[in-house]
Amino acid sequence: MDSSEITIVLESILNTPTAPFHEYHVLEVIERLLEPCSSARVQRDSFGNLIVIVGPEDKVPKWIFGAHMDHPGFVQLPNSNCGDFSNSKYRDEFVFLGGVPDAYLETNYPIKEFGRFAMWDLPSFEISNDEIRSRACDDLVGCSAIVSLIKHLEFSQNKESFGAVFTRSEEVGFVGATKLAEEWPFISDSCFVSIETSVPVGDSLMGKGPICRVGDRITIFDNHATESILLTGKKYGIPVQRALLDGGACEASAISAFGIKVAGISVPLGNYHNCSKGGEIDLEYVKLKDVVSLVDLLVALIKEFPDGPPNNSTSMFNKCRSRVDQMLPFIENTVGDFSQ
Repeated sequence: MDSSEITIVLESILNTPTAPFHEYHVLEVIERLLEPCSSARVQRDSFGNLIVIVGPEDKVPKWIFGAHMDHPGFVQLPNSNCGDFSNSKYRDEFVFLGGVPDAYLETNYPIKEFGRFAMWDLPSFEISNDEIRSRACDDLVGCSAIVSLIKHLEFSQNKESFGAVFTRSEEVGFVGATKLAEEWPFISDSCFVSIETSVPVGDSLMGKGPICRVGDRITIFDNHATESILLTGKKYGIPVQRALLDGGACEASAISAFGIKVAGISVPLGNYHNCSKGGEIDLEYVKLKDVVSLVDLLVALIKEFPDGPPNNSTSMFNKCRSRVDQMLPFIENTVGDFSQ
């Protein structure tokens, strides 16, 4: 996919302010970007999550790609009691929501207000040498990738169906994803794929492609879905890394708690939640080519497995059985050594 198409979407969404429970600006931008897409049926659920079904109406979506619209930030305190927070989380009439250590909050980095919420006073969008830098890559990059996927397939005569969800309030405990799962609007055997930005671990690196997330800190994801993603990358020559990203958890864990199949794909992220290695608040960043590869992977996945992840158990059974048959001479030659 042309990186310039994705960059336009990235700039539109990353320039939009957001915070937990205050995702309305991002939601409206996504709705506006999807307006020209006649094959996309867009609606809001009862909680304000955005639900999109793409493709022919006579086909049932089996892949559901999801990203969250919030990012850690400062929000106005409700009038009612909302629990106790450490002193470092308070700033004027705001309280900080999201996973950031107190030591970073205590730096008193400047904030920028947007009505009833505020964000770190950092640039919203910068691009240089294949690097996208923003105050909120997590998870507006994921939202941008899904929007880019929908727009790309709209103009390439896509004949398959898939779903997309843009959720609220992930940063405070998967609230939007839980609400979504409680009123799951898709067929029961569909597969939810969390599209995230995450800190690379182990051998995974930035610039080497999206990471097929076999699981997170809470859950191991569906092996058939994971295998489908990896096979697609291999067949189409798309760089895909594989890792257990157990440094944190994602919405796939919340969705799976309701018995729904899940998988995960993450774009490698730097300065997670604006926390630099030097102990200061700073811009998050991703590699543009990783985002492009992610969208290419999703396009290929829909093409290769339009009916969702197949059951690979038969294939693995046959592979194991064939290996036993190949080793039969060695088995027969030594079986007597183990008889009782």
